[in-house]
Amino acid sequence: MNEIFTAFKKFISFRFSLHEDNAEESDTIESIKRNVEFRGANLWTLIFAIFIASIGLNLNSTAVIIGAMLVSPLMGPIMGIGLGIGINDFELVKKGARNLAIATIISIATSTLYFWATPLHEASSELLSRTSPSIWDVFIAALGGLAGIIAATRKEKSNVIPGVAIATALMPPLCTAGYGLASGNVYFFLGALYLYFINSIFICVATLLIVRYLKFHKKDFGDEAYQKKVSRYILIIVLVTAAPSVFLAYRIVDKSIFENNARAFIEHELNYKNTQVISKLFKYSRKGNQIDLLLLGNELNKLQIDSLEKKMPAYKLNGTKLIIRQGLNAKNELDISQIKASILEAVYQDDSTKQKSNSYNALNRPIPKLDKELKSLYPDLKSFTINNVELKNIDSNRMDTVTVALINMSGNLANKEKERLRLWLKNRVAAESLLLVLQR
Repeated sequence: MNEIFTAFKKFISFRFSLHEDNAEESDTIESIKRNVEFRGANLWTLIFAIFIASIGLNLNSTAVIIGAMLVSPLMGPIMGIGLGIGINDFELVKKGARNLAIATIISIATSTLYFWATPLHEASSELLSRTSPSIWDVFIAALGGLAGIIAATRKEKSNVIPGVAIATALMPPLCTAGYGLASGNVYFFLGALYLYFINSIFICVATLLIVRYLKFHKKDFGDEAYQKKVSRYILIIVLVTAAPSVFLAYRIVDKSIFENNARAFIEHELNYKNTQVISKLFKYSRKGNQIDLLLLGNELNKLQIDSLEKKMPAYKLNGTKLIIRQGLNAKNELDISQIKASILEAVYQDDSTKQKSNSYNALNRPIPKLDKELKSLYPDLKSFTINNVELKNIDSNRMDTVTVALINMSGNLANKEKERLRLWLKNRVAAESLLLVLQR
């Protein structure tokens, strides 16, 4: 048994050791320090990269955004802060933080200037995806940071660092923050900075962990009192850096778990034959989570609703408030006759032969997830649903498929803005025609 354990230990040590092919410690430290400073060529490279990334986001071009991330030197000061904390080099920590702040401000100012001047003001999907961090962003930042610092400590430099720059995506959130400032959208600005903050923190923490694991020599100041003072400052910086990251990670994980549990609850428990969930909204809050559902069809009675609430703990939804909105016709929240008239008009305008041949494909055409994009574009959005609906024309006995979008907002939209929203949804879901119904 001992022999098997020893052999297994040797195998793990041989395969996963980070001490082989390790560059000289002094070379690694010098290499990271060189990339901390933002001045001269480094600063101009950053500005040009920001312009390229902003254009890519504006044109919704993934290839251009990737190219900008390859050029960007933003990883340098973040890894410098992590290294400084790891080896007790307080001066390096201050230098890294100062240069990161300068780079951040210049990046946001540059992207704001671009988005203020550009004639294209529509928020692309690439922009919208940088406004709402998820748990996957935390994992990507942490794993990317680990891969980056491991690559930086090798003798043979590989293409890992550029790959990490692409994966962790530090630059697009800064450009999105600039777009938020230029367009006056605070939600965009704060959401993008939130993502940038997460990426920066976890890359920094990953650098610190690997530096400590590789046992880099800590700086010795000679003066014991001064060394204790520096160590105290370093400890404060570690706590200040780690505390938000733990809190942010917990909140994002907790929110993801809540939303997954809520979806499972709806999928398994609200599968009534004559009642359909046409809109679901999950509200995650420290004051209490909510599941807000909009139903069409036969109304659920109080006994059925009580039964649903009793089943929620089985899906780990304890303390979650279930809001069910139904009976829209009686509450005059939705003009059903207007919907029928508009749908019938759209049906009559379609070619009958084409509808017959494409009915099945149109009805089963997948609808993309638009939650984040719609919420980013319209912060007043309360709930929405988009479905391909099959209708039977009584006069002609013909089946037709129409895409219907029901949008629930707390505010009003001007007619011009309604038409813009309808056209955007029509193009986004690739529908031949789309009927938009707004409700309050």
